Amino acid sequence: MDNPTWNDLLRDQLTWHWDHQVRERLDGLTDAEYFWEPTPGCWNVRPRGESTAPVKAGSGAMTIDFAFPEPYPPPLTTIAWRLGHVIVGVLAMRNASHFGREPTDYNSFEYAPTADAALAQLDAEYATWLSGVEALGDEGLFRPCGEAEGPFAADPMARLVLHIHRELIHHLSEVSLLRDLYRHTQG
Repeated sequence: MDNPTWNDLLRDQLTWHWDHQVRERLDGLTDAEYFWEPTPGCWNVRPRGESTAPVKAGSGAMTIDFAFPEPYPPPLTTIAWRLGHVIVGVLAMRNASHFGREPTDYNSFEYAPTADAALAQLDAEYATWLSGVEALGDEGLFRPCGEAEGPFAADPMARLVLHIHRELIHHLSEVSLLRDLYRHTQG
C-alpha cells in the first residue's frame, strides 16, 4: 500500500483479519454447530415461543435470548447468539446510524433460522460497514459520532471504527473457538 491514509489503515486492520483469520473459518458452518449449546442454560437464537430467557428479542420467527440487567456471571452464548449480536448490535445498528442502512435494533431484527442465512446477513452487514467507513475518507474519521452513540457523541468516528473493529475481532474469534470445541466434543 503506497502512501496509505488513516482510512486505508483502519480498514486494513479489519479486512486483514476478516480475509486471513475469520471468514474462511466460518465457511461450512452447519445448523448443528450454529445452535449447539455446550452447557445448560446457554443464550441462543430460538424459534419464537421456545425461549425461557427473561427477555426475548426479534421480530420474525426467531428470537434472541437476553436479560436486563445481564446476570452475573453471564450465561455462555452459542454461535447463533454471538453471530446475532455481531450482525445486529455491532454492525447493523451502526450501519443504520451512520451509513444509511434501514433502522433496526435487537427487537425489530429478523434473526436467521439457519447458519447459511446468518452468514449471508453477516456478509451483507460487513460489506455495508466497510463501504461506509471507506466513504468517510480521512476527514470523516475526525467528525463527531453524533447522538446515535449516546455518551460518546462527541468522540470522533475514528474511535467508533476502532471500537467496532475490536468488537468484530473479539466476537468472531469466540465463534471460531466454539467451532473448535464443537468439532472436538461432538465429532
